[in-house]
Amino acid sequence: MSSDASPAPAKTPVTLREVAAAAGVSVATASKALNGLGRMTAETRERIRETAQRLGFRPNSLAQSLLRRRSFTVGLLTNDTYGRFSLPVMSGISDALVDKGVSVFLCNVEDDQRLGQLHVDAMLDKRVDGIIATGKRIDRHLPVDLSNLGVPVIYAFTQPDPGAIAFVSDDAGGARLAVEHFCRLGRRRIAHVTGPASFAVVHARAQAYRDVLTEKGLPVMEPLLGSWSEAWGHEAVKKLFDRKGEKPDAVFCGNDQIARGVIDALRERGLDVPDDVGVIGFDNWQIVAEATRPPLTSVDMNLAALGREAGLTLLSLVGGEPAEPGIRKLPCRLVVRQSCGRPPGG
Repeated sequence: MSSDASPAPAKTPVTLREVAAAAGVSVATASKALNGLGRMTAETRERIRETAQRLGFRPNSLAQSLLRRRSFTVGLLTNDTYGRFSLPVMSGISDALVDKGVSVFLCNVEDDQRLGQLHVDAMLDKRVDGIIATGKRIDRHLPVDLSNLGVPVIYAFTQPDPGAIAFVSDDAGGARLAVEHFCRLGRRRIAHVTGPASFAVVHARAQAYRDVLTEKGLPVMEPLLGSWSEAWGHEAVKKLFDRKGEKPDAVFCGNDQIARGVIDALRERGLDVPDDVGVIGFDNWQIVAEATRPPLTSVDMNLAALGREAGLTLLSLVGGEPAEPGIRKLPCRLVVRQSCGRPPGG
């Protein structure tokens, strides 16, 4: 091969004029069709779009932004360093916005107010259409002021500013799903092992646990509060099974890590899960729930759906549509696996 072979010339970008000529319309009509503007038949609009796609036409995003006074970008702020909650939320946001030609970029503010302000300033410099704030818990603000920014702000799985729009999972509803499922399975001595008292969700889920058992006329055991860890789940089993009186035949856990510790400790005691004791977790962290033996039944907070709703609402605000402020709770769902057992005769 010759060493002085010239590189292939760069391909010249397809112009709007070429698209218009191929589709048999004016340049103005082609522009309106590709930007979703103007009046024309659906057939004409579709023909122009198909022609543009066939020719490989790429619109000038800068020109479009100037035309519509939009950047077609959304900023996502989080302090969830590990992405345990923010990544599913971001997946839902991206799913809602990708078909609208809107890109999402993620900034991790950790718990640093200065870093948070730097990211917000950078987003505003880039003229984002709006900002979505998310976090690792729903009862704490991100360490940055998002009020009066001049762009719409939506909160998803984090504490909002007063008068803002926020989306959170219905934790009490999720706890109800778990406890009611145990009741349907014939479990009658249901314990609750959960996280620290400093978390609002701990109290919401514990109250739902008490309410369901009271409604069913079943004994209520005082919830055991500790940490969000497997070690605490292991320790909690000792507290539950070493004390006097009847032992639990089911344990509802505040997260999947606690549930995994509970299952390991029960196995060490020679108790079978789910035949002797059923176990249900919370979060449906698949990497944990599916690797647990037996696989763990868990409450899924539907974070991707929550993110999708947040993204669509932000788009509406950007488009000038009004939206009622307030906190909107989205339902959870129960993902049933092998750890909770079957109903009697099932």
